[in-house]
Amino acid sequence: MKNFPERKRNRMKGFDYSIAAGYFITICTKDRIPWLGEVIDGEVKLSNVGKIVQDKWH
Repeated sequence: MKNFPERKRNRMKGFDYSIAAGYFITICTKDRIPWLGEVIDGEVKLSNVGKIVQDKWH
């Protein structure tokens, strides 16, 4: 098994993430290929895959 570097902790100390609130989720794809869509002129344009993910998420 490879030795991976320890990941940076990205949670705020003392915050209760179990409470109902709005959260941002960032998804990074391998080689940053825009599988889910692109931002064009400040607007998100979902790809077909992005539309499927959006439908399943909702």
